[in-house]
Amino acid sequence: VQLQASGGGLVQAGGSLRLSCAASRIILSGSTMTWYRQAPGKQREFVASINIESSTNYHDSVKGRFTISRVNARNTVYLQMNSLRPEDTAVYYCNANGITSGDIWGQGTQVTVSS
Repeated sequence: VQLQASGGGLVQAGGSLRLSCAASRIILSGSTMTWYRQAPGKQREFVASINIESSTNYHDSVKGRFTISRVNARNTVYLQMNSLRPEDTAVYYCNANGITSGDIWGQGTQVTVSS
């Protein structure tokens, strides 16, 4: 497995979770890392990304609540999710995209936010 996502779970509205995406050093150092999510009956959507220069982008719906970061020493990308809402409920996927790695998807991790 080239990308290993973890950290999902069940949380009440207003709570927090931190997702992790572990990757090999070669993949992480040369790729833009992105989190996507897919809710039941909906298309997969962009959540947040971080490039090799640590420049970040966020979907408008998560700005100010989610933070994406990369810790190269741990070969891991994190998605800190605060002030969670029921509409954040989805399967979250980690993606790596780079010249060397190509386009790689990790398995999903379920996030469920109860009201």
